[in-house]
Amino acid sequence: MILADHLILFSRYPQPGTTKTRLIPHLGETGAAQLQRQMTQQVLRQIWPLLHPAADQATHPISAEIWFSGGEAAQMADWLGPCWALHPQPSGDLGDRLLAAVEQAIATGAKRVVVIGADCPSVDSTLLQQAFTALQTHDLVLGPATDGGYYLIGLRQPVAELFSGIEWGSERVFAQTQAIAHALGLSIAMLAPLTDIDTAANLPVWEALREQVISVIIPALNEAAELPGLLETLSPSGTLEVIVADGGSEDGTRAIAQQYGATVVQSAPGRARQMNAGARAAMGKTLLFLHADTRLPRNFASWVQQTLASPGVVLGAFDLSIDGTLPGLRWVERGVRWRSRWLGLPYGDQALFLRTDTFWQLGGFPEVPILEDLKLVQQAKKLGKVAIAPAAVSTSARRWETLGVWQTTLINQGVLIAAGLGVPLEKITQFYRRSRSKNLQPNPSKFVKKNRD
Repeated sequence: MILADHLILFSRYPQPGTTKTRLIPHLGETGAAQLQRQMTQQVLRQIWPLLHPAADQATHPISAEIWFSGGEAAQMADWLGPCWALHPQPSGDLGDRLLAAVEQAIATGAKRVVVIGADCPSVDSTLLQQAFTALQTHDLVLGPATDGGYYLIGLRQPVAELFSGIEWGSERVFAQTQAIAHALGLSIAMLAPLTDIDTAANLPVWEALREQVISVIIPALNEAAELPGLLETLSPSGTLEVIVADGGSEDGTRAIAQQYGATVVQSAPGRARQMNAGARAAMGKTLLFLHADTRLPRNFASWVQQTLASPGVVLGAFDLSIDGTLPGLRWVERGVRWRSRWLGLPYGDQALFLRTDTFWQLGGFPEVPILEDLKLVQQAKKLGKVAIAPAAVSTSARRWETLGVWQTTLINQGVLIAAGLGVPLEKITQFYRRSRSKNLQPNPSKFVKKNRD
């Protein structure tokens, strides 16, 4: 539905070889397409709070749609999900397409229309709100780009002259548009100048943006029941990227993730493979790996930044709180706290986080069927300190409720004992799955003996 304040994003489907072509000599075809993908997703994260304002915010919602080129609607929907209205860009030069978008929005009920491109990921929700506010008293809003173009144009009525006779792609676009507006007697509001990411010289701006972003990567397989409660606490923004790495779910996991504004990455099943796939797609220079049944503490981003800023720290995690009342759970929490703080061995359910360059220096998660978190932490300890932030994640008690606290603990300890004795991880995985699925009381000593013979 078109609201009074309507936003239009111009973007392209990130097909290698056909997008960000001026950057292909520097990034390669795949790298340039990845940049286009990430910049579009970054802009959409900035738009998201305006589409879904919190109840305590003074802003009112806007409507938005994406006008795309270089792909089919089905490809765009598969990439971005069903929550975005999609329109293929018509033929003609950029001016023809911009005018068509503004005309259609006004004709269908919009009172103020703002058009932006995906080439300027520095556009944020505050600036967009400023543009809509300015349109209440001005005929035209322009956001000048540092290359002589503009990254934003806003209008209350279609003005064909603003899009005719412009030398699109040149450094004269902004000046020509401004001159036409003055000749027409339009009142103009100016926004702060920003930089489009078009050439290698612009890439430092992109790198500075990446520095501010934490990418939360959630491996998921049939987690439709858990995801809504989790994603409600992780609203995407300009500094928070949420990636759901799906391993082939059949229960609507993908659609639910996209409905909450998360980026979805498809992967072969296996937690390590899924988390590595999510990390490859991530924009942020800080990665946080989160289980679908775990909730982060309030102000987690600050704890992540403070922890990784401590001298010598290469990897961090949180203390563990288990959301349940079963007898023995508080003892489990104490054991986790002791293991994490004194042995420096936090596990994956404690939300491991580290710098992106460190993650890839370690080779990512080893793609093994079990204990990938332990192996990553052990490798990280060879580079520096493993630190525990002074806050706790809250994880579901569903594992302990299924089999009981002591049986679950014995299974977990059996796995660790077997791994320490060199039992092949494939056999350990079979033991783990069989023990949990059959509600068997594990006997680690028998298991280890069997596999040592």
